[in-house]
Amino acid sequence: MPVGIEAWVTQIPPVTRTWLILSILTSLAVQCQLVTPLQLYYSYKAAFTNLQPWRAVTTFLYFGSISLDFVFHMFFFMRYSRMLEESSFANRKADYFWLLLVSAVLLLALSPLVNLPFLSSPLAFVPIYLWSRRHPSTPISLFGLVTITAPYLPLALVGLAWILNGTWRAAAGDLLGCAVGHLGWFVRDVWTREMVGGPTMLSDAPDVLKRLFGEA
Repeated sequence: MPVGIEAWVTQIPPVTRTWLILSILTSLAVQCQLVTPLQLYYSYKAAFTNLQPWRAVTTFLYFGSISLDFVFHMFFFMRYSRMLEESSFANRKADYFWLLLVSAVLLLALSPLVNLPFLSSPLAFVPIYLWSRRHPSTPISLFGLVTITAPYLPLALVGLAWILNGTWRAAAGDLLGCAVGHLGWFVRDVWTREMVGGPTMLSDAPDVLKRLFGEA
């Protein structure tokens, strides 16, 4: 069994795999009471005024306690992040990491608007949204009950998260992720093609990052 799990994990592309492993380990650490959510959440004052900068990272790694909602987010995040990294960002690890990094910075800047301590779910919606826009005719079956086309996937997942959490706050965070994902899609697929005619600093990773990933 461990061999099978190890083989499955190693087949996941590196950026998605790293994010997935760190997220699971973070939730397990909270579950085992090694850390508390109060040590992980993000606020500007706690992160930068109180000199606890790790909060700007851990806010994107904690998807909540081990629960049905946690499994729901892990499954859809891993599935569509993996497919996006394997297709649109094949052999472009630096560009995919750059997409997530720019999206994370934007979410940190926008977080006061929705007052969310954890931004893991909004960031997970960025690759889901981008994949859905790049595969507009792909049919998606939701738990074998309903079949929709890919562009409707983000809104369907927002609705499911709302139902599972029973509060609009979960939907607010996911909708913020959809908005940032839409901006990422516009910058990469519309702006670069129709307005500037080529890549920009927002669509392509800087050379220093490409060298770090061994792609320069």
